[in-house]
Order: sequence, then structure tokens, then C-alpha cells
Amino acid sequence: MADKKKIRFIINPISGNGKKKGLTSLIAKTLDLDKFECSICYTEYGGHASKLAKEAAEEGIDIVVAVGGDGTVNEVARSIVHTDTAIAIVPYGSGNGLARHLRIPINARKSIQIINECEIHKLDYGKINGIPFFCTCGMGFDALVSRKFADAGKRGAASYVESAFNEVVKYKPETYEIEDETGKMSYKAFLITCANASQWGNNAFIAPHASMSDGQMDVIIVEPFNAIDVPEMWLQLYSKSIDRNSKIKTFRSRKIHIRRSMPGVIHFDGDPTMTSQDVTVEMIPKGINVVVNPNKHPTDDNDTERTAFDAVTDFINGIYDVRDDLRKGSKQLLKKLGM
Repeated sequence: MADKKKIRFIINPISGNGKKKGLTSLIAKTLDLDKFECSICYTEYGGHASKLAKEAAEEGIDIVVAVGGDGTVNEVARSIVHTDTAIAIVPYGSGNGLARHLRIPINARKSIQIINECEIHKLDYGKINGIPFFCTCGMGFDALVSRKFADAGKRGAASYVESAFNEVVKYKPETYEIEDETGKMSYKAFLITCANASQWGNNAFIAPHASMSDGQMDVIIVEPFNAIDVPEMWLQLYSKSIDRNSKIKTFRSRKIHIRRSMPGVIHFDGDPTMTSQDVTVEMIPKGINVVVNPNKHPTDDNDTERTAFDAVTDFINGIYDVRDDLRKGSKQLLKKLGM
């Protein structure tokens, strides 16, 4: 019998809704213990997952499983790039953008069953001002909302909607100078997203044709728009057709430099940080080992058309998610939204 692979689950106990009761028992029942020698650890503070993943790679652990949302995934992944250790994902976040792009089921048991298949691919990742990202990064409105969301200290869709609602009425689009290998262009933009993967999360496809194995990022520039444009843009996000909108400009590049009028906030996989007025984004080809769904190759995702039913279903489910969170609290938000 071949030697067992060493696997370590790094669990963020507060990601998503924080409910992970019975998870260790589920791992014991579902993980193929004939293939794996398993250990489990829990994060205790922000950044701890990164430390634990680095230690795992140094110990020669074959697979580190990030159990949490995109923030936890980023912490784990950035600590194992350019090592022999692979990352797997058991999604427990609010958006789960990278897991959804990779076609990892948003179900703990099913995602562990994917790990049992142990299909590992070398995929790309990116850096924004030297900070690794694996799904998307960017600046402008979504980066500002990410900072407000982080400062709020509350998780869940309702808190994110509240942050967005409070900011959108007063947000002023900025002018950005973007330089790539073809030259310089100036854009006035509501936001700029650089995408390694296809979506922000919750099946909102900001970069419908993005691939994690082509060595390039999809750059999406959202130009200023009016309130009347929002319903169409929102539905296009869920139907993989946002790139057809006249307010959206897209191109692909391996490396870009962005200059804005002043320092400000950026985000990497949804986590905000302040940085200078100059921002460099670049792709690192084949820099990380990832456990993928063997039945649904991530590069095939770009060629899969979504039906109108798919889009409307995800759109409605998103509304229900927000509604459920709102019912648990936030009477103030209900009053603001007139619901």
C-alpha cells in the first residue's frame, strides 16, 4: 500500500455564520483515512491561518485544507505558494468566490469527498502591490465597502449590504491611469477589478471568462452609471454577461500599473488595506498547487453558459440570504431600505 498523504485541516471557527458543530466528526466519517493521515487545528486570531499553513508546509504536509471563507483561503494559500504543499477548500464563508470558481460544492461533506479524489493542478495567482490574491483584487467602490465592512465588525450579507448602501449615495468615481504592455489609458471608474478567477462570490460573475491557468488577469473597469442601470447590471452579474454591458470595459494582461490621484484603499480577495497612489498588479503563472473537482475542471467553467433560470435562481437566493440575515437583526437597516 502506498504511503498515506499527510493532510491538515485549518478551521476558522468564526467564518460565515460560525456554525461548525459536528465538523470534526464529519471529517472523520467522510475523509478517506486509507489515503490520508489527518490532523486538525483551529485559528485563534486574524492572520493565524497564515502562520499555521506556513508551519504545515515546512513540516512537509501534502495538503492543507482551508475551512472558512475567502479570507481564510487567502491566508492559507499565500503561505504555501511555490511549495510542494497543495491547498484544498471546505467553503464556510459568505461569498466563497474561489471555491465556486473551482466548482467545489458549498457543502462540507461533498467538498471533503472532492478532497478524497486528490486531483491536484498547478494554478495561477496574482499580486497587488506585492500582496498575493487568488480570486480577485481591486480598488474603487468595492474596496471602500470592504474596508467599511471590516470596520463594522459584523459578518454576513446584511452587514455588507448596509455598508454598500451607506457609501453608494456619496461615492465619487475616480480617474485612473492604467499602463500595460500596450501603452497607457485614462479611465474614470466606479471600480476596477483584476480577476484571476471568475467571480466575486455568491455566483456574481464579474469576470465571466477568467481562467486560473492562462497566466493572465481579466481587468474589469466599471465606468460611472446611473441608478436606472443597476437592475440590468445586477442580473448580468448572475448570468455571466456583465462584459456585454456598455458601462464595462475589459481587457487581459499579465501585469498592469495603475496610478490614481492619491493614496487609498485596495482589496485582495475581499480584505482591505491602504496603499499608495501607485498600484501594480501582476500574475504569477502556475505558482500554487490546488485540489480541484475532477469532474468539473476549473478551466471548463469559462465555456459553460448559464441559463436565465440559473441567473434568476442565484439572484433570488441572494435576496433570500440577505433577508434571512436581516431577520436576525439590523432593524436600522430594514428602516433604511424601506423593507
